[in-house]
Order: sequence, then structure tokens, then C-alpha cells
Amino acid sequence: MSDGLSRRDFLKLGGLSLAGLAFGRFTSNLPLGTTAFTVFDDSDLIRVAGTSKTISINTVPSFKSAIYRWCERDELIHVYEEVVADEPKFNPVWYRVWGGYIHRDRVQRVKYIYNQPVDSIPEGTRLLAEVTVPFVPVWRYTKYSNWTKLGFLLYSESVHWIEAVEDGPTVPWYQGPWYRIFDELIGYPYHVPAIGLRVIPAQELDPISPETPWEEKHIDVNLTNQSLNAYEYGKIVFQTNISSGLPGPTSTSVGKFNIDPKTPSKHMGNGDLFAGIDGYELPGVPWTSFFTGDGQAFHGTYWHENFGAPMSHGCINMRTSEAKWLFRWARPISRYDAVNTPGFGTSVEIHY
Repeated sequence: MSDGLSRRDFLKLGGLSLAGLAFGRFTSNLPLGTTAFTVFDDSDLIRVAGTSKTISINTVPSFKSAIYRWCERDELIHVYEEVVADEPKFNPVWYRVWGGYIHRDRVQRVKYIYNQPVDSIPEGTRLLAEVTVPFVPVWRYTKYSNWTKLGFLLYSESVHWIEAVEDGPTVPWYQGPWYRIFDELIGYPYHVPAIGLRVIPAQELDPISPETPWEEKHIDVNLTNQSLNAYEYGKIVFQTNISSGLPGPTSTSVGKFNIDPKTPSKHMGNGDLFAGIDGYELPGVPWTSFFTGDGQAFHGTYWHENFGAPMSHGCINMRTSEAKWLFRWARPISRYDAVNTPGFGTSVEIHY
């Protein structure tokens, strides 16, 4: 297996190098969350996300303005300022970047946060972990082809089950432990650099207001204004805007439902991990709470920030932190060590 990099790979890894990951040598005696490189300021960094190969930087914060240049998927861009413009009305935020402005609809705000890997994982158990850097590369080992780099990445805020700490491929940009990832959709494991993932402690998923009877919790989704309200005893305890299914075959179902089951990590897509950047593959969709038998669910979203407009294949896209709140609040009560926790769940009504 050659360690040669394409120009695209070089640009991606170059961004990692500048931020200190490199994926550079990780020295275990450094303080938690640090590497040998600490001078890069990533406090305002975005990743080009979305489902398109490219998005535009416009000369002024308007889609009607001239285009300064096109940005490729997974490009990392420094933000100098956040600007509220006149359009679009439901999501008027633009980011001032080198050369102009980029709308936030198809980008993800990211950081580089490094983690001290755990030493080991007891055999037969799995730990939840979230990606805390813009992305990590994915490799797979087989006895026939040794180590092979797969054609996709794991992205910031995605959540995964790790089942072992092991040695990984020999690469010049990282000499540290690797996590073996369990993927429930494809049925075979793959490996990622461990310092890019944070193990989630069990107490972080403690249920919210578990003493409230199930009949006193309710979720209301209005597809017309793309809003979600959560109620306890008839009073709103949480509200936000969401992105529902696009009109047509992928529209979100209307009616009364119940959440059942829930899973903190779900691979959504076709299961073809060699599909590359254009394939519909979303590993590690976080904090997924299903409400229909055909797979529609509330879940976190790491591929856009266009809440307030329909964007999905039928699911209710939410900001990841908000989906995590809903996951902890809604019944059935979650268990850290269970992928699915069936049971009669919180009622949901979806309407126009």
C-alpha cells in the first residue's frame, strides 16, 4: 500500500498539520488535549460541508453577488467575522472569509480538540466517542490487502462505538494508538486515529426529568415554520428551528407518532464505504430518536447549518447539541450500553 497522497488528500492533511494534528506525532506525556503544535488559532474555523462538491465565496453577503471562488468539500476556512445580512430571511448569517463571504447553510463550525486516548477497552464492551476535530481519516485492515484507506471521513460531532485500542497503519503523519470502530450497518470494523475522538462518559447521557410521567411529555413539530416545541405538563420546556424532509418523496410524515427506538449512533446511507465523497453515506449520525417504522427520526446534523428550511430525506435535522438534549429528555429512557432501547416513547405530533 503506497503512502502517496493525491493533491486533494495533501490539502486536507495540510490543514490538519497547520492545526497541530498533522496528524502529527502524539506524545502521551503532553497535557490532555494538546500536541507538540499549539500556536494555531482555530477559534473561528469552518468546514465546507453539505451535499454539493463545491460552494461559493461571494464578494458581498448575497447570493446575487459575484463569486470570488469556489470551495471544495471538506476545505477548512478561517472566519474573520460573522455578519447578519438581508437574505435569506430565515437564515441571514454569513461568514466573512478571505476574499469575501460564505453563507453558513452548507458549512460546519469546527475546532481542533485533541484527546488522551483510553488505554484499553474491556473485551466484549463498547464505548461511545465523538469526533472533536474537523474530520479523521478511516482505514481498514484485511489479511489479504493489509491496510487500505477508505474513501470517506468521520466528521466533527459524529458519534461512534469504539470497541478496541490497537495499532494502526504505518503512516508518516501519525504515530499513536487507533480506535477500532464498530459500524452496525456494514458489519465489519475500521480504524481511526484515537486522538481525534473523545470518549463520552456514561453520566453525560443521564436522562433529563425522568420523574415526569411519559404522558406528560410531548413533542410538536410544525412543518410550515420548521419549528419544534417540547412540552412538559402542557408547558414549553424547549423550542428550536429544524430542517424537515424536502418536498416530494422525501417529505416528513405527518401525523401522531411515538419515539421508539433511540440510538446514540446510527450509520445512515447505503453501507458502501468505498463510495467516496459523492456517495450517500453518513456514519455516526448522533443522538437519533426514531418516530416512524420506515426510519424517520430526530437526530443531530453535521453536514449543514440551514435550520429553518427543509433539507433532509425525511428525518428531522437538528443541531447536534439540541438533538442530544432531546435524546436524553424523551422516553424511552436511554441506556449508555444499549444501541437500541425499545419501549413506549414520548408522543410526537407533526403537522403543517
